[in-house]
Amino acid sequence: MPPRFRRFLRWSLFALAGLALLGVIALGTVYYLVAPQLPDVQTLRDIELQEPMYVHSRDGRLIAVFGETRRYPVDIDEVPERLKQAFIAIEDARFYDHHGVDYRGVSRAIWLLLTSDQERVAGGSTITQQVARQFFLSSEYSYTRKLAEMLLALRMERELSKDEIFELYLNKGFFGNRAYGVGAAAEFYYGKKLDELDLDEMASLAGIPKFPSSGNPLSNPERARIRRDYILQRMAELGFISQDEMARAQATPMHAAPHEPPLQLYAPHVAEMVRQQMVERFGAEALTKGYRVTTTIDPEMQRAANQSIRDGLVEYDRRHGWHGVEQQFELAADEDVETIRARLRTVPVQSNMLPAIVRSTSDASATVVLPSGREVVLGKDDGWGGRAPGKLVERGDLVRVFRPEPGPEDEATGEEDADAPGYRLTQIPRAQTALVSMEADTGALRALAGGFSFAGSKFNRATQARRQPGSSFKPFLYAAAFERGFNPASIVLDAPVVFQDRRGHTWRPQNSTGNFAGPMRLREALVQSRNLVSVRLLDAIGVDYARKYISHFGFEEANLPPNLSMSLGTPSLTPMSVARGYAVFANGGFRIDPWLIAEVRDRDGAVIFEENPPTACPQCGGSGRSTAAPRSDRLVGGFDLGPAQAPRPAEPAASEEPEAPAAQPPEDMVKAPRAIDSRIAYQVVSMLRDVVQRGTGAQARKLEREDVGGKTGSTNDYRDAWFSGFGGGLVTTVWVGRDDFQSLGRGEYGGRAALPIWINYMRVALEDRPVTANTPPDGMVEVSVAANGTLLPGGSGGIREWLKVEDLERMQAHSEYDSTFDADAAEETFDIF
Repeated sequence: MPPRFRRFLRWSLFALAGLALLGVIALGTVYYLVAPQLPDVQTLRDIELQEPMYVHSRDGRLIAVFGETRRYPVDIDEVPERLKQAFIAIEDARFYDHHGVDYRGVSRAIWLLLTSDQERVAGGSTITQQVARQFFLSSEYSYTRKLAEMLLALRMERELSKDEIFELYLNKGFFGNRAYGVGAAAEFYYGKKLDELDLDEMASLAGIPKFPSSGNPLSNPERARIRRDYILQRMAELGFISQDEMARAQATPMHAAPHEPPLQLYAPHVAEMVRQQMVERFGAEALTKGYRVTTTIDPEMQRAANQSIRDGLVEYDRRHGWHGVEQQFELAADEDVETIRARLRTVPVQSNMLPAIVRSTSDASATVVLPSGREVVLGKDDGWGGRAPGKLVERGDLVRVFRPEPGPEDEATGEEDADAPGYRLTQIPRAQTALVSMEADTGALRALAGGFSFAGSKFNRATQARRQPGSSFKPFLYAAAFERGFNPASIVLDAPVVFQDRRGHTWRPQNSTGNFAGPMRLREALVQSRNLVSVRLLDAIGVDYARKYISHFGFEEANLPPNLSMSLGTPSLTPMSVARGYAVFANGGFRIDPWLIAEVRDRDGAVIFEENPPTACPQCGGSGRSTAAPRSDRLVGGFDLGPAQAPRPAEPAASEEPEAPAAQPPEDMVKAPRAIDSRIAYQVVSMLRDVVQRGTGAQARKLEREDVGGKTGSTNDYRDAWFSGFGGGLVTTVWVGRDDFQSLGRGEYGGRAALPIWINYMRVALEDRPVTANTPPDGMVEVSVAANGTLLPGGSGGIREWLKVEDLERMQAHSEYDSTFDADAAEETFDIF
């Protein structure tokens, strides 16, 4: 070998060694700078992937899913082998062979960079490196980030198993349309669990992460098909599938379609209340931690509420005729069905009412286009109020149609069944409604509806609308009067009265009937809903006292008007608060708090919250339910003095069985505070039952239950219609009105507009519920009174009433009431102050 060549070879080796040394130094320097900043790979074992919040009814039926991401994390053992192979074939064929970095792939990528003008080249990133980038690094394209990615991948391979890394990859990846993870992707694109997927669907899913937005099967089916077929080809080349399997899968047409989680119960206002309460309790992360929320909502009761308000408002609307179309479009003369359909894209379905645009009309019929693009002919019998569609609408009108047979409960779907009966014309009611139903003893909400349609308006009238309750407020006033010594047999004058303030302004309250009944017992005054009796009663006990007392039902005293108009139900109250107030009567005098969330579990099924609500407990001491001797053993001086005042019964003989002890409440029970005397609650319940039996709520007798009671309510100019009542341990309030405070129309009292909704709901809600007794509590006296309210000694004849024992002496000392009343006498005038 010539000396010159040897010198060249020696210097070449020195140069290579120097370059290698410099490379090692450079890599060492970069490692020294980058490695300390790398995160701890062990955190991947404890990482919590974002997962939506699920809201369920009390029996587990799905009401709603909240969260910006769809994700259903899966264990690697749940992933079919073919699905794993599809991802490996396209992403990292040597995944189970390398140690985090595929040096063949890296070398190939480097060669492409050196031999081409490309700034970025495909390949070189293993599944492990992708996991490192997804969890720890940014998507920035730089050599420093790439080195950090490789170092992290090597570290991950040392500390995590291949299956752990693969599981992270399958659960973390973005698959478009807010779907994260292969479980959510399978559910969204195909409506299937992983073990239900076909081979072509597995390959399609494996092709999405490369182009999740622009190449998923919905946004670009053709691009997704090409990638699917390539993945199937790679699977065949790697021996994962046969050539025959590949050919059959490639021949399958693309068939992905959006699949939202199947909601099993329609209760959108409830769902929104849960969302707000969960964020308030756990923060914004409540929507991303995979919480499972169980509510108190009963599915059958909620469905009955949905149906009853829908039927009630539609029936109300029919009474007031056709009020016109929602909108008018100027359609071009040659506008085709597809163009017309496009106009409906932003118009939501409301209740079971589909939007439609009129394409043409004739003398009787009308042809409309539905959101699906389907054309439907509405015949002369498919109109509104006996009028043919062709007489009511014209081309370009936006109208509503419905099927006589119930459609999908979830109004958001807008599904149309071609096999269903024909469509008919309808309209969205102008009136709105709210229904609240809860357990009287605990406040657990069983059904709630905040309006006719959540899609039409997300405003929750059950909890947010403050409206005047009218006469349905009177029971609270009567309770305050009973605390001041009045009782159901007390006589109050139903006659004209004038109130005058210091400026000379006068107020002449009127009965809704316009007539006067003279002196009458309070029981009858409530049954007949006499306004003037309520006004005189409030004047007698004092406005300040009444406001303070009524606040015990849970109302804010500031919301109660500081004047006599309060007697006619002028406070602005929500339906929820009114229902809560009526629960005090129904549960024996205890103030409860309405509640909705029964339990919250985390993604692993552990209970992190469980409600233990304050509960009405009559047997916990104080004035509770009677368990003493029969009434025949308590008669003293012609009056039944009640168990608290009764003579002590003789001691039982030795052979007699002792009385069973009263049931004791659970040790962990939170006792609700007492709001009013249980004896007053009994009296008001008794009177409200009479309202149903022979008063303004008499329609409710069709329920054929003796424990049903309640009160209608109406306000000036028929702006609000109410019915609040109870039965079977449930308390339910229904309100009907218009959001713009316009009149519902003449004659739309609570008994006409609200009570039918209440009855239809309670018919379902009370099914299989036992009749609740209304037993007089301790400390009450059963007496006989004459029609004029005077006592009838001897305990026989007349009208039977139960009074508080301390009221008996007052009645005995009261002389016979002077029932003479001169209808022609001048109106009494009182200083309003």
